[in-house]
Amino acid sequence: MEVDLNCDLGESFGVYKLGNDQEMMKYITSANIACGFHAGDPITMREAVLLSLTNGVSIGAHPGLADLRGFGRRNIQISPKDAYHDVIYQIGALDAFVKSEGGVLRHVKPHGALYNLCAEDATLSEAVVEAVYRVNPDLYLYGLSGSKLIEAGRKLGLKTVNEVFADRAYLENGTLAPRHMEGAVISDENTSIHQVLQLVLEKRVKTITGSEIPLQADSICLHGDGNKAVEMAKIISSTLKNKGVILKPFL
Repeated sequence: MEVDLNCDLGESFGVYKLGNDQEMMKYITSANIACGFHAGDPITMREAVLLSLTNGVSIGAHPGLADLRGFGRRNIQISPKDAYHDVIYQIGALDAFVKSEGGVLRHVKPHGALYNLCAEDATLSEAVVEAVYRVNPDLYLYGLSGSKLIEAGRKLGLKTVNEVFADRAYLENGTLAPRHMEGAVISDENTSIHQVLQLVLEKRVKTITGSEIPLQADSICLHGDGNKAVEMAKIISSTLKNKGVILKPFL
């Protein structure tokens, strides 16, 4: 059994530092690097690319809404046309840094509110998918497992990756519980590990209401901005390996 461990990285901006990219690299197989809209800046982007290459971690673009103040997590309305152009712009920016350092961009994963909007909005998903396809049809598309984004990607012919989360609770329809909802963000170590094992080994997850739903888990997202992010990444990585699961990126 194989699974990819991905993490959102390169999310510092100017003098503001977020996460511990260097340490997280030790436990993941794929990095989603912010492209300057919700977080990140040119220097941070290049440093994240170099860290990924040094550690043998697969590199992906992590385009988000133009929302530095809200870290791209606010539900700002965006038209499919704007989303299309914004995603191409952000992928292109990161790809330039990747190519300049001799690397290859492997995937694209929308960030935050854009990711969640695409999970349920077919029209917006089609615009984002078209943007990815036009840049490079060989890129993998990461999206919420079973979401509209995954459907749109498959329809156009992109290679899709069903993503699940170690630290987020689920609703019965398979979407993530909104962050403002009590229990939406999982902080308990044992609960998080149990959820990961259930997702990877059993292809199902317990929702925030207690019911269970089936869910395909190709890649597990580990957020890098939490207080215990590195510790959790280390534990989840070792737990999966001890269960015989091979950690491997999509190449």
